[in-house]
Amino acid sequence: MKRPRAMLWGNAIYTVGAIFIAAATTVRSYKFMIFGIVVQAFGDIATQVAQYKVFSSWFAPANGFASTLGFELGIGKIGSFVGKSTANVIAKNTGDFSWVYWTAVFMNLFTNVVTLVFWFFTRWCGKKYSGTTDPATGEKLTENNKTFEIRKVLRLPWTFWGIVGFSLFQTSAAVVYSANATEMAEQRFNIDAVTAGWYSSMAQYLGFFLVPIIGVIVDLFGHRLTLLLVCGVGMLLSMCLAAWGPTISGTAASFGIYAVASTFGPTVIIDSIRTSMWYQEVFGSGYAIKIAVNNSMNIIIRIITGVIQDHDNDSYDNVVIVYVILTAGSVVVAAAMFVSGFWNPDVGHLQWTRKRRIAKGNVINDQKEKFEAGEKGARNRKLSMTLFVALLFLIAGAWAAYFWGVATGNND
Repeated sequence: MKRPRAMLWGNAIYTVGAIFIAAATTVRSYKFMIFGIVVQAFGDIATQVAQYKVFSSWFAPANGFASTLGFELGIGKIGSFVGKSTANVIAKNTGDFSWVYWTAVFMNLFTNVVTLVFWFFTRWCGKKYSGTTDPATGEKLTENNKTFEIRKVLRLPWTFWGIVGFSLFQTSAAVVYSANATEMAEQRFNIDAVTAGWYSSMAQYLGFFLVPIIGVIVDLFGHRLTLLLVCGVGMLLSMCLAAWGPTISGTAASFGIYAVASTFGPTVIIDSIRTSMWYQEVFGSGYAIKIAVNNSMNIIIRIITGVIQDHDNDSYDNVVIVYVILTAGSVVVAAAMFVSGFWNPDVGHLQWTRKRRIAKGNVINDQKEKFEAGEKGARNRKLSMTLFVALLFLIAGAWAAYFWGVATGNND
């Protein structure tokens, strides 16, 4: 499917899901709301994959891809900040929290109009301009694939799986921590929901201005593994403060460090996934794998933390230890890749600057050829297949955890 068209359909499905959720909150139907969330999730995944695939066809690594991601993610953080910080205000002043979700529906309808304009724009550009190539490797960047090459998807490089492993820990911790931040702020600061919403929103989105800057830095100076390690260490420090500094000052410091550290994650992770892949044409599939890993892990972690909180009188004193474990895992993965980058060019090229990547494009092409043939190629293919099978088990485990949560009421 053409990617802009996929974005159009993805946004439409997301809007339908938003309408279902808003209707469910109006009639107070939890089961109907869950159905709407599932529909919305399908649309969200389709839109994200299509959008970043389009970006990858316009810009090569270290040649505008990270900068574009940073700008888009920065704008997204502003919107999320406004949405989360005003949700409780809307609910309080309207007297019905369902208006929060209906407001989101109106915004989604506007997004569909903008996406339709973008679709016409890309059709015009496709007729007027030819495709682009990676200035370092000479690879032709494609927006649409003629065929789905399952062979390449099943043989993704181990560096890709390393970045996905980092995301499995860091992104899962960030998502679950963000979802619970408002309630934790209420408990720790002893404030009302509206004020807590403002505090948690600032912790999650105040660093929006850093995101575009990080994108530019990655494009020009590389050091993706360094930034991943900084992100992991910052997140770990934030979670340690939340776990072992449950005072007002400790929680405030945790929120402040999280506001900065979390901004390093999304741009660097997505750009590193793209840079680690030998073939741009399967980037959409690679990013979809990343989403599948994150969603599966989020389901499992949410249920685990929910059970812990239920047995701890709704306190976050023990829940935050799970966050510490997750962020510690991200530090271990980032540190291992950072160290191996000094001697292994398969991962070391993630650190290269734009100038160095263009100068050593032949090294990347040589590593690609070695990945395809010989003893090293056979070893990499076996490892890639093993990790792909592990992904299937993770997804199956997430579904099992979800249905167990439904059966026991731990998804409520």
